[in-house]
Amino acid sequence: MKEKLLQFFSKHTFDSFNPKQVSVRLGINDKAGRQQINELMLALAQDNVLIEQARGKYKINLQSVVIEETPHNTFIGTVDMKSTGKAYVIPQNKSIDDVFIAANQTHHALHNDLVKVFLFPSRRGRRPEGRIIEVLQRHKTKFVGALHLTPKYAFVVPDSTNMPIDLFIPGDQSNIASEGQKVLAEIIEWPDNLNNPIGKIVHVLGNPGENNVEMQSILAEFGFPLSFPEHVELEAEKIPMEIPVEEIPKRRDFRAVTTVTIDPADAKDFDDALSFRQLDNGNVEVGVHIADVSYYVRPQSVIDQEAYIRATSVYLVDRTIPMLPEKLSNGVCSLRPNEDKLTFSAVFEMDKNANVVKQWFGKTMIHSDRRFAYEEAQTIIEEQQGELSEVLLPLHNLASILRKKRFETGAIDFHTQEVRFQLDEQAKPIGVYLKENKEANWLVEEFMLLANKKVAERVGMPKSEHQNSDPQKAKTFVYRVHDEPNAEKLSTFATFVGKLGYKLKFGNKAELSQSFNTLFQKVAGKGEETMIETIAIRTMSKAYYSTDNIGHYGLSFPFYTHFTSPIRRYPDLMVHRLLEMYLNGGKSQNKVDYATYCEHSSQMERKAADAERQSTKYKQAEYLQNQVGQIFEGHISGVSKYGIFVELIDSRCEGMVSLQTLHDDFYFLDEENYQVIGRRNKQQYKLGDTVKVKVQDVDLSRKRIDFLMVDTQ
Repeated sequence: MKEKLLQFFSKHTFDSFNPKQVSVRLGINDKAGRQQINELMLALAQDNVLIEQARGKYKINLQSVVIEETPHNTFIGTVDMKSTGKAYVIPQNKSIDDVFIAANQTHHALHNDLVKVFLFPSRRGRRPEGRIIEVLQRHKTKFVGALHLTPKYAFVVPDSTNMPIDLFIPGDQSNIASEGQKVLAEIIEWPDNLNNPIGKIVHVLGNPGENNVEMQSILAEFGFPLSFPEHVELEAEKIPMEIPVEEIPKRRDFRAVTTVTIDPADAKDFDDALSFRQLDNGNVEVGVHIADVSYYVRPQSVIDQEAYIRATSVYLVDRTIPMLPEKLSNGVCSLRPNEDKLTFSAVFEMDKNANVVKQWFGKTMIHSDRRFAYEEAQTIIEEQQGELSEVLLPLHNLASILRKKRFETGAIDFHTQEVRFQLDEQAKPIGVYLKENKEANWLVEEFMLLANKKVAERVGMPKSEHQNSDPQKAKTFVYRVHDEPNAEKLSTFATFVGKLGYKLKFGNKAELSQSFNTLFQKVAGKGEETMIETIAIRTMSKAYYSTDNIGHYGLSFPFYTHFTSPIRRYPDLMVHRLLEMYLNGGKSQNKVDYATYCEHSSQMERKAADAERQSTKYKQAEYLQNQVGQIFEGHISGVSKYGIFVELIDSRCEGMVSLQTLHDDFYFLDEENYQVIGRRNKQQYKLGDTVKVKVQDVDLSRKRIDFLMVDTQ
C-alpha cells in the first residue's frame, strides 16, 4: 500500500490531498483501507516524505523522495540561471520546451552547466517544470566578485547576476586582500549539505572602480588569461626578427610588386596586405597576402598550445588581449611597412568585371610600400587622387563590383553599429561615437571575403570536380559556416516588423535577402533602427567553425572559411596549416580532432564577444556616471513588463525607465504591439518613439543605467 501511495503522489507532484480524497482516487471504499491510508500519510509526514500544506492536506516533498527515472521523464540540457536562484534548463533535444526549475530544485547547478533533469508530470496550462538531479559538466568554477571579511572566514559576492550564490572562503583572508576588493575566486568543493560552495582566492584584482581592475575583472570573469605565462614569452623572444636567408628562395617573391596595408589608425598588428599590378593582357593581378604565422608557430609548441587555449584575440574598449605574444603579433608576423615579411597568399588574375580568371595559393614574401589608415584611403577614393591612387582606385573599382555581385546573388547586408569611445590618459571616456564603415572598409572586406571563399573552394571542392563536388572525397578542413534561419523565428520577426509598418517576405532565399536589405535601408536613421537590426541578427543563426560544410547563408557562399587573420584567430592558423599540407599533396587529417578544435574556437569566440560587450556597457555607464541629473534625447529601444529601454541619440548609451517611476498612471505592457499603455489616460510609449529622459542613477558594478521619463515627442 505504501508503494501505491507514493506512486499516486508522484503522479500528482504539485497537488495536495487529504486521506479521504486519496482513498477515492485509489478506489478504496472499505473502512479498514481508508484507515490504513490515513495512518500511512501521517507516518510519511513524520518522515518528511509528505508535507502538510493545510490542515489534514498533504503533498509530496520532492527533495526527500526518489521518483523512478525513465527515458521519458529525464533529459539533458543547459542551465540558464536567474539572479533570484530559479533557473530554466534548455534541453539538448530541441523538441522539448525549456523547463522551469525552482530555486530549491537546482541541485547545486550553476549558469550554463550541463545537467540532467527529472521532468515533473505536466499540468494543463502550465509550462514544464522539473528538478536537476545531476550536474554533468561545470561550465566554470572561477568567479569575479567583491570580498567581504570576518575574523574567521570571508565571502565572495560574485559580480555576475547569473551567479546568485556567494562563495564561502574559510580562514582569515585579511593578509591576502582588503574588505571590498575585487578578487577572482575558485570553487574547490561543494558538499551536498552546504548551501554555499567552498572556495579559495586565486587572484586579487584590486579596488572596484579602477579602470584596470574593471577590465581585468571582465577578462577573468570570462576565463581569459590576464597575461602570458613566462615560458611562452621566453619562447617568443627567441624568434629572430630577421628572415632566414635559406627561406627566401622557397617562396614566390612579391617584394617588387606595389603592396599596401589598410587598417584602423590605432591598429598595431597588420595581418593582411594587398598587392596590385597591371598585366600585359589587360587584366590585373591582385594579391591577398596574409601574415605567415604558421611558419613561426609550429604545432604543439608552447606558443601554439597557448594560442589554442585563447583561440582568439579579445578587443576590450581600452585594450587588446592578443592571442599571440607581442613579439609575434606586433613584431615578427605583423606586415609593417618598409619591412620584408613572410606571407601566405591568394593571388588572383581578374578582368575588368572582377571575374577571377586565374588563381594561385602559396607561400610568398612581400615588402609593404605604404600603411594607410582607413581615413586616408577613404580620402583618396573620394577625391580620386593622392598617393598610390593608381593602386587604390582600381582596387576600389573591383571591390565595388564584387560587393554589388555579392548582394545580387543573395548576400544579406547586415547593419551593425559599433560604439567607440574617446578616452583620456586614464582611459576614462570623454566622448562617444559610432564607427562608420565606408568604401575604404569595403575595399579591404571584399578582397578578404574573396580570399576566404576561394581558399575554401580550393580544398572543399576538388579541382577535377569543381562542378560536381562529392563531399565524401573532400579533405578535412575548417569552414566558417552559417545555417539558414529558423522558420518560426523568421515568422515572428516578420510579424514584429509588420506591426511597425514594414514588410518582410521570405518565400525563398533570394526574396528574403532582398527583403532584409530593403528593410535595413528603410529603417536607417529612424528610432526603431537599432532594435530592428538587433532583432534581425538574433533571428538569424550564429556563424561558427565546423569541419562539416553547410555553406554561409548570410554571405550566400557555398564554401567559406577564415584564412585572413591568423595573428588574432586560431582557426585561420589551422586553415593555413591544412592548406599548405594539401597544396603539397598531403593526406586528409583526422576529422574528429579538427571538429573538437572547431568547437573550442567557436566557444572562445562567443566568450570574447561577450567580454567585449561587457566592456562597452561598463564604459557607457562610466561615461554617464558624472552626468546624473542631465537630460538627454533618446529613442525607445525596447519595452518589457518592468520598464522602457531608451537609447540616447548622441552617445548610444542604453538605460531603463522603470514603470514604477511613471507616476501619472498605471502602465502595462502591450507585448503584441511593442508598447506600454497607461490604464486610465491611454498614454502610449512605443518602440521607436523619441523621448527625453533624465539620468537618475548609474550603477558601475552592475553596468546599469536608470533613467526618468521627462517628455515624449
